[in-house]
This record gives sequence, C-alpha cells and structure tokens, in this order.
Amino acid sequence: MNTDDNNIQKFYQNLGKLFYAVASIDGKVEDIEIETLKQSAEAEWSSEKEASIIINMFDWLHKDQEYNANTCFKSFLNYMESHKALFTASRKASILKTARTVAHSFSRNNKSELILLAQLNLALK
Repeated sequence: MNTDDNNIQKFYQNLGKLFYAVASIDGKVEDIEIETLKQSAEAEWSSEKEASIIINMFDWLHKDQEYNANTCFKSFLNYMESHKALFTASRKASILKTARTVAHSFSRNNKSELILLAQLNLALK
C-alpha cells in the first residue's frame, strides 16, 4: 500500500470513529443506527471502498467495546486538526450529513447527540 492509499484509509477510518461516536454517545448503539450508517455511507461517499472502510471501523469499534464515544470523537478531532487539507468543503458537508443522519435514526436526536453534533459543526467550520 502506498502512502496516498494509507492516508486515504486513515481518513476513512477516522470517519468510522466519528460516526461510532455519534451512534454511541448516548451509551448504546442501536441496530437502526448501524443500518442507517451503512446506507448513508454507501450513498454519501464516492466509492464502495470508502464506505467499506468507514463501516468496517465502525463495526470493529462496536464489537470491541473498548473505546467510548468521547475517546473516538477526540481522536477524530485530533486527526482532523493534523490533516486539515483532507477536509474539503464537500467532505465537511458529507461528514455533517452522515453524522446527522445517524444521530436522527433512532428516536430522533437526544441531548447528548445534539451536543456532539454542535461540537462537530463548530470543529468543521
């Protein structure tokens, strides 16, 4: 795997961390959140490979249960701060759309999800 492929893989893995944080911020990942992420990732991201990387990271975090939502969110923010050039306007819009879709999928947005989405919105500006 060359350096560009590795950087792209890490980018999408970090999106998986972010979307896991959104789904798990309320303490539980619901089946509908997993299904919504899969559908949204396949629809929103430009290739099947990208969607697959996002989904695989999300699934791994969900099965592993070692990392909590705050840890994953902070990791995403640190990655974003270190790789600003990767976060184009269109990618930022897709990130927000996917995060909102996942958060909204189970009983709409709860307080913890709204706070996390607000923090994400600020970070992406």
